[in-house]
Amino acid sequence: MAAQQPQDSARLRLVGLRPERPGPSVPAPPPAPAHAGRATAPGGFADTLHLAIEASGLSLDRIRAALTQRGVRVSVTTLSYWRRGRSQPERASSLRAVHLLEELLGLPHSALTSLLGPPRPRGRWAAVANTCHLGLEDVWPGERQIADIFAELDAPPQGELERLSIHDSYYVDAERRGNLLRMRQVVRATVGGVGRCLVVHKADEEATGCPEITSVRHGRLGRVRRRPEAGLTVGELMLDRPLALGDSTVFEYEVEIPPGGPTLEYSRRFATPVREYVLQVHFDPAAVPAHCERYDREPGADVDHRREQLWIGASASAHVLAPDQQPGHIGIRWEWQ
Repeated sequence: MAAQQPQDSARLRLVGLRPERPGPSVPAPPPAPAHAGRATAPGGFADTLHLAIEASGLSLDRIRAALTQRGVRVSVTTLSYWRRGRSQPERASSLRAVHLLEELLGLPHSALTSLLGPPRPRGRWAAVANTCHLGLEDVWPGERQIADIFAELDAPPQGELERLSIHDSYYVDAERRGNLLRMRQVVRATVGGVGRCLVVHKADEEATGCPEITSVRHGRLGRVRRRPEAGLTVGELMLDRPLALGDSTVFEYEVEIPPGGPTLEYSRRFATPVREYVLQVHFDPAAVPAHCERYDREPGADVDHRREQLWIGASASAHVLAPDQQPGHIGIRWEWQ
Protein backbone atom coordinates (compact mmCIF):
# COMPACT_ATOMS: atom_id res chain seq x y z
CA MET A 1 0.00 0.00 0.00
CA ALA A 2 1.30 3.43 -0.86
CA ALA A 3 2.12 5.84 1.94
CA GLN A 4 -0.85 7.97 2.84
CA GLN A 5 -0.05 11.60 3.52
CA PRO A 6 -2.53 14.04 5.14
CA GLN A 7 -4.56 15.99 2.61
CA ASP A 8 -6.20 19.43 2.72
CA SER A 9 -9.84 18.89 3.80
CA ALA A 10 -10.98 21.91 1.77
CA ARG A 11 -9.50 20.37 -1.36
CA LEU A 12 -11.31 17.11 -0.60
CA ARG A 13 -14.64 18.92 -0.49
CA LEU A 14 -13.92 20.60 -3.83
CA VAL A 15 -13.13 17.29 -5.49
CA GLY A 16 -16.15 15.63 -3.88
CA LEU A 17 -18.82 18.20 -4.75
CA ARG A 18 -18.14 19.67 -8.22
CA PRO A 19 -21.65 21.20 -8.53
CA GLU A 20 -21.08 22.75 -11.97
CA ARG A 21 -20.15 19.86 -14.21
CA PRO A 22 -20.27 20.82 -17.89
CA GLY A 23 -21.35 17.39 -19.10
CA PRO A 24 -20.93 13.68 -18.63
CA SER A 25 -17.13 13.97 -18.54
CA VAL A 26 -15.33 16.13 -16.00
CA PRO A 27 -11.96 17.85 -16.56
CA ALA A 28 -9.10 15.92 -15.02
CA PRO A 29 -7.88 17.03 -11.56
CA PRO A 30 -4.98 19.49 -11.86
CA PRO A 31 -2.17 17.41 -10.27
CA ALA A 32 -1.87 14.89 -13.10
CA PRO A 33 -4.10 15.33 -16.14
CA ALA A 34 -2.35 12.57 -18.04
CA HIS A 35 -3.16 10.06 -15.28
CA ALA A 36 -6.80 11.12 -15.25
CA GLY A 37 -7.05 10.59 -18.98
CA ARG A 38 -5.70 7.07 -18.56
CA ALA A 39 -8.10 6.45 -15.67
CA THR A 40 -11.15 7.02 -17.84
CA ALA A 41 -9.78 4.98 -20.74
CA PRO A 42 -11.14 1.45 -21.28
CA GLY A 43 -9.66 -0.98 -18.77
CA GLY A 44 -10.37 -3.05 -15.68
CA PHE A 45 -12.06 -1.74 -12.57
CA ALA A 46 -8.93 -2.00 -10.40
CA ASP A 47 -6.66 -0.21 -12.88
CA THR A 48 -9.18 2.57 -13.47
CA LEU A 49 -9.73 3.09 -9.77
CA HIS A 50 -5.99 3.06 -9.06
CA LEU A 51 -5.21 5.65 -11.72
CA ALA A 52 -8.07 7.88 -10.60
CA ILE A 53 -6.87 7.80 -6.98
CA GLU A 54 -3.31 8.59 -8.06
CA ALA A 55 -4.52 11.48 -10.20
CA SER A 56 -6.66 12.92 -7.39
CA GLY A 57 -3.77 13.14 -4.93
CA LEU A 58 -6.06 11.88 -2.15
CA SER A 59 -4.98 9.29 0.40
CA LEU A 60 -7.09 6.23 1.05
CA ASP A 61 -7.76 7.45 4.57
CA ARG A 62 -9.14 10.78 3.28
CA ILE A 63 -11.32 8.92 0.80
CA ARG A 64 -12.57 6.64 3.58
CA ALA A 65 -13.43 9.67 5.71
CA ALA A 66 -15.29 11.32 2.83
CA LEU A 67 -17.33 8.16 2.23
CA THR A 68 -18.15 7.95 5.94
CA GLN A 69 -19.45 11.53 5.90
CA ARG A 70 -21.82 10.46 3.13
CA GLY A 71 -23.12 7.52 5.16
CA VAL A 72 -21.08 4.68 3.62
CA ARG A 73 -18.45 2.86 5.67
CA VAL A 74 -15.60 1.25 3.77
CA SER A 75 -12.28 0.41 5.41
CA VAL A 76 -8.91 1.54 4.05
CA THR A 77 -7.99 -2.13 3.65
CA THR A 78 -11.05 -2.74 1.45
CA LEU A 79 -10.25 0.30 -0.70
CA SER A 80 -6.70 -0.99 -1.09
CA TYR A 81 -8.01 -4.42 -2.17
CA TRP A 82 -10.29 -2.80 -4.76
CA ARG A 83 -7.52 -0.76 -6.34
CA ARG A 84 -5.15 -3.76 -6.41
CA GLY A 85 -7.74 -6.13 -7.85
CA ARG A 86 -7.66 -8.46 -4.83
CA SER A 87 -11.42 -8.13 -4.38
CA GLN A 88 -14.29 -6.27 -6.03
CA PRO A 89 -17.38 -4.44 -4.71
CA GLU A 90 -20.48 -6.66 -4.71
CA ARG A 91 -22.74 -5.79 -1.78
CA ALA A 92 -25.31 -3.01 -2.08
CA SER A 93 -23.37 -0.78 0.33
CA SER A 94 -20.16 -1.38 -1.63
CA LEU A 95 -21.82 -0.47 -4.93
CA ARG A 96 -23.12 2.71 -3.29
CA ALA A 97 -19.53 3.46 -2.30
CA VAL A 98 -18.39 3.01 -5.91
CA HIS A 99 -20.94 5.58 -7.12
CA LEU A 100 -19.64 8.01 -4.49
CA LEU A 101 -16.05 7.26 -5.54
CA GLU A 102 -16.92 8.33 -9.08
CA GLU A 103 -18.08 11.65 -7.68
CA LEU A 104 -15.17 12.11 -5.27
CA LEU A 105 -12.57 11.30 -7.92
CA GLY A 106 -14.16 13.44 -10.63
CA LEU A 107 -15.05 10.52 -12.91
CA PRO A 108 -18.06 10.35 -15.23
CA HIS A 109 -21.14 8.59 -13.95
CA SER A 110 -20.78 4.77 -14.20
CA ALA A 111 -17.10 5.08 -15.16
CA LEU A 112 -16.30 2.54 -12.41
CA THR A 113 -19.55 0.62 -11.98
CA SER A 114 -19.68 -0.26 -15.67
CA LEU A 115 -16.33 -2.06 -15.28
CA LEU A 116 -17.47 -4.42 -12.54
CA GLY A 117 -17.73 -8.00 -13.70
CA PRO A 118 -20.07 -10.69 -12.36
CA PRO A 119 -19.94 -11.39 -8.60
CA ARG A 120 -17.12 -13.63 -7.52
CA PRO A 121 -17.80 -16.85 -5.57
CA ARG A 122 -18.43 -16.13 -1.88
CA GLY A 123 -18.35 -18.10 1.33
CA ARG A 124 -15.88 -20.27 3.24
CA TRP A 125 -15.69 -23.04 0.67
CA ALA A 126 -16.18 -21.12 -2.56
CA ALA A 127 -12.61 -19.93 -2.89
CA VAL A 128 -9.49 -21.96 -3.45
CA ALA A 129 -7.09 -21.88 -0.52
CA ASN A 130 -5.22 -18.59 -0.16
CA THR A 131 -7.56 -16.63 -2.46
CA CYS A 132 -10.14 -15.63 0.17
CA HIS A 133 -8.98 -12.62 2.17
CA LEU A 134 -11.38 -10.78 4.46
CA GLY A 135 -11.32 -7.13 5.44
CA LEU A 136 -10.97 -5.96 9.03
CA GLU A 137 -14.67 -5.12 9.24
CA ASP A 138 -15.47 -8.78 8.54
CA VAL A 139 -12.99 -10.21 11.05
CA TRP A 140 -13.33 -7.59 13.80
CA PRO A 141 -16.84 -6.12 13.33
CA GLY A 142 -17.35 -2.88 15.24
CA GLU A 143 -13.66 -2.63 16.22
CA ARG A 144 -13.06 0.84 14.83
CA GLN A 145 -9.82 1.25 16.79
CA ILE A 146 -8.17 -1.67 14.99
CA ALA A 147 -9.08 -0.25 11.58
CA ASP A 148 -7.78 3.19 12.60
CA ILE A 149 -4.47 1.74 13.77
CA PHE A 150 -4.09 -0.28 10.57
CA ALA A 151 -4.63 2.91 8.58
CA GLU A 152 -2.13 4.80 10.77
CA LEU A 153 0.52 2.10 10.26
CA ASP A 154 -0.25 1.83 6.53
CA ALA A 155 -1.06 -1.87 6.82
CA PRO A 156 0.08 -4.03 3.89
CA PRO A 157 -2.67 -6.01 2.09
CA GLN A 158 -3.51 -9.30 3.78
CA GLY A 159 -2.73 -11.41 0.73
CA GLU A 160 0.95 -10.45 0.52
CA LEU A 161 1.92 -13.26 2.91
CA GLU A 162 0.61 -16.79 2.58
CA ARG A 163 0.32 -18.39 6.02
CA LEU A 164 1.69 -21.91 5.77
CA SER A 165 1.67 -22.67 9.48
CA ILE A 166 0.72 -20.96 12.75
CA HIS A 167 1.37 -22.53 16.15
CA ASP A 168 0.01 -20.85 19.29
CA SER A 169 1.01 -22.08 22.76
CA TYR A 170 -1.05 -20.42 25.51
CA TYR A 171 -0.13 -20.83 29.20
CA VAL A 172 -2.49 -20.66 32.19
CA ASP A 173 -0.95 -20.34 35.67
CA ALA A 174 -1.92 -21.83 39.04
CA GLU A 175 -4.22 -18.84 39.69
CA ARG A 176 -6.18 -19.80 36.56
CA ARG A 177 -4.99 -16.74 34.67
CA GLY A 178 -3.49 -16.71 31.19
CA ASN A 179 -0.04 -15.18 31.47
CA LEU A 180 1.92 -16.03 28.31
CA LEU A 181 1.45 -16.75 24.61
CA ARG A 182 4.20 -18.18 22.43
CA MET A 183 3.57 -17.85 18.69
CA ARG A 184 5.39 -19.28 15.67
CA GLN A 185 4.48 -18.59 12.02
CA VAL A 186 5.80 -19.93 8.73
CA VAL A 187 4.91 -17.61 5.85
CA ARG A 188 5.62 -17.27 2.13
CA ALA A 189 5.51 -14.13 0.00
CA THR A 190 2.92 -13.97 -2.80
CA VAL A 191 4.47 -10.75 -4.17
CA GLY A 192 7.97 -9.34 -4.16
CA GLY A 193 9.38 -6.96 -1.58
CA VAL A 194 7.39 -8.06 1.48
CA GLY A 195 9.21 -6.92 4.61
CA ARG A 196 6.64 -6.62 7.39
CA CYS A 197 3.24 -7.60 8.74
CA LEU A 198 0.89 -6.44 11.50
CA VAL A 199 -0.34 -8.56 14.41
CA VAL A 200 -3.28 -7.91 16.73
CA HIS A 201 -3.60 -9.03 20.35
CA LYS A 202 -6.45 -8.18 22.70
CA ALA A 203 -6.63 -8.85 26.45
CA ASP A 204 -9.61 -10.26 28.32
CA GLU A 205 -12.24 -7.72 29.33
CA GLU A 206 -11.31 -7.98 33.02
CA ALA A 207 -7.59 -7.48 32.40
CA THR A 208 -5.84 -4.25 33.30
CA GLY A 209 -3.41 -3.06 30.64
CA CYS A 210 -2.39 -4.23 27.20
CA PRO A 211 -0.64 -7.38 25.97
CA GLU A 212 3.09 -6.81 25.44
CA ILE A 213 4.94 -8.35 22.49
CA THR A 214 8.41 -9.57 23.53
CA SER A 215 11.19 -11.97 22.56
CA VAL A 216 10.84 -11.55 18.79
CA ARG A 217 12.99 -14.06 16.91
CA HIS A 218 13.94 -14.10 13.22
CA GLY A 219 12.73 -10.51 12.93
CA ARG A 220 12.28 -7.44 15.07
CA LEU A 221 9.47 -5.43 16.57
CA GLY A 222 8.72 -2.18 14.75
CA ARG A 223 6.04 0.33 15.68
CA VAL A 224 3.55 -0.60 18.40
CA ARG A 225 0.18 1.01 19.09
CA ARG A 226 -1.63 0.39 22.38
CA ARG A 227 -5.17 1.24 23.43
CA PRO A 228 -5.30 0.51 27.20
CA GLU A 229 -9.01 1.29 27.48
CA ALA A 230 -9.70 -1.61 25.10
CA GLY A 231 -6.81 -3.87 26.15
CA LEU A 232 -5.61 -3.71 22.55
CA THR A 233 -2.11 -3.97 21.09
CA VAL A 234 -1.22 -3.82 17.39
CA GLY A 235 2.40 -4.49 16.55
CA GLU A 236 4.46 -4.18 13.39
CA LEU A 237 6.79 -7.13 12.83
CA MET A 238 9.77 -6.49 10.57
CA LEU A 239 11.01 -9.64 8.85
CA ASP A 240 14.69 -10.56 8.79
CA ARG A 241 14.88 -9.49 5.14
CA PRO A 242 12.53 -8.40 2.35
CA LEU A 243 11.05 -11.47 0.71
CA ALA A 244 11.05 -12.02 -3.03
CA LEU A 245 8.08 -13.71 -4.68
CA GLY A 246 7.90 -17.30 -3.39
CA ASP A 247 10.41 -16.77 -0.55
CA SER A 248 9.49 -18.18 2.87
CA THR A 249 10.52 -17.29 6.39
CA VAL A 250 9.81 -18.20 10.00
CA PHE A 251 9.25 -15.76 12.83
CA GLU A 252 8.41 -16.19 16.49
CA TYR A 253 7.49 -13.99 19.41
CA GLU A 254 5.95 -14.06 22.86
CA VAL A 255 3.07 -12.05 24.30
CA GLU A 256 2.94 -11.23 28.01
CA ILE A 257 -0.72 -11.22 29.11
CA PRO A 258 -1.79 -8.42 31.52
CA PRO A 259 -3.22 -9.55 34.89
CA GLY A 260 -6.95 -9.97 35.32
CA GLY A 261 -9.54 -12.44 36.50
CA PRO A 262 -9.61 -16.18 35.73
CA THR A 263 -9.14 -16.86 32.01
CA LEU A 264 -11.83 -18.99 30.40
CA GLU A 265 -10.71 -19.18 26.76
CA TYR A 266 -8.15 -18.40 24.09
CA SER A 267 -8.96 -17.90 20.41
CA ARG A 268 -7.57 -16.56 17.16
CA ARG A 269 -9.32 -14.77 14.28
CA PHE A 270 -8.23 -15.42 10.72
CA ALA A 271 -8.56 -12.96 7.83
CA THR A 272 -6.70 -15.26 5.42
CA PRO A 273 -6.53 -19.04 5.01
CA VAL A 274 -3.83 -20.99 6.87
CA ARG A 275 -2.61 -24.35 5.69
CA GLU A 276 -2.13 -25.60 9.24
CA TYR A 277 -3.12 -24.06 12.55
CA VAL A 278 -2.19 -25.65 15.89
CA LEU A 279 -3.45 -24.27 19.20
CA GLN A 280 -2.14 -25.72 22.46
CA VAL A 281 -3.34 -24.58 25.88
CA HIS A 282 -1.06 -25.54 28.78
CA PHE A 283 -2.55 -25.55 32.28
CA ASP A 284 -0.64 -25.47 35.53
CA PRO A 285 -0.95 -28.94 37.15
CA ALA A 286 -2.49 -27.22 40.18
CA ALA A 287 -5.32 -25.74 38.07
CA VAL A 288 -6.54 -28.33 35.56
CA PRO A 289 -10.07 -27.61 34.24
CA ALA A 290 -12.94 -30.05 34.61
CA HIS A 291 -14.14 -29.48 31.05
CA CYS A 292 -12.50 -28.26 27.84
CA GLU A 293 -13.87 -27.80 24.31
CA ARG A 294 -13.00 -26.46 20.89
CA TYR A 295 -15.28 -23.99 19.15
CA ASP A 296 -15.43 -22.55 15.62
CA ARG A 297 -17.29 -19.50 14.33
CA GLU A 298 -17.91 -17.96 10.96
CA PRO A 299 -16.17 -14.59 10.34
CA GLY A 300 -17.69 -11.90 12.56
CA ALA A 301 -20.27 -14.27 14.10
CA ASP A 302 -21.16 -14.41 17.80
CA VAL A 303 -22.55 -17.95 17.72
CA ASP A 304 -20.55 -21.18 17.46
CA HIS A 305 -21.19 -23.30 14.39
CA ARG A 306 -19.07 -26.17 15.75
CA ARG A 307 -18.15 -27.52 19.17
CA GLU A 308 -15.99 -30.49 20.06
CA GLN A 309 -15.03 -31.79 23.49
CA LEU A 310 -11.26 -31.98 24.04
CA TRP A 311 -9.26 -34.39 26.14
CA ILE A 312 -6.85 -32.90 28.69
CA GLY A 313 -3.85 -35.21 28.75
CA ALA A 314 -1.48 -36.21 31.50
CA SER A 315 0.66 -33.21 30.58
CA ALA A 316 -2.25 -30.93 31.62
CA SER A 317 -2.68 -29.61 28.11
CA ALA A 318 -5.22 -29.70 25.29
CA HIS A 319 -4.79 -28.91 21.63
CA VAL A 320 -6.59 -28.28 18.35
CA LEU A 321 -5.25 -29.14 14.90
CA ALA A 322 -6.95 -27.27 12.04
CA PRO A 323 -5.57 -28.17 8.59
CA ASP A 324 -6.63 -25.81 5.80
CA GLN A 325 -8.12 -23.34 8.27
CA GLN A 326 -10.35 -20.88 6.41
CA PRO A 327 -11.07 -17.27 7.46
CA GLY A 328 -13.04 -17.26 10.67
CA HIS A 329 -12.67 -17.69 14.42
CA ILE A 330 -11.36 -20.75 16.29
CA GLY A 331 -10.55 -21.27 19.95
CA ILE A 332 -10.55 -23.38 23.09
CA ARG A 333 -12.70 -22.65 26.14
CA TRP A 334 -12.73 -24.39 29.51
CA GLU A 335 -14.45 -24.62 32.91
CA TRP A 336 -13.06 -25.53 36.30
CA GLN A 337 -16.39 -26.61 37.83
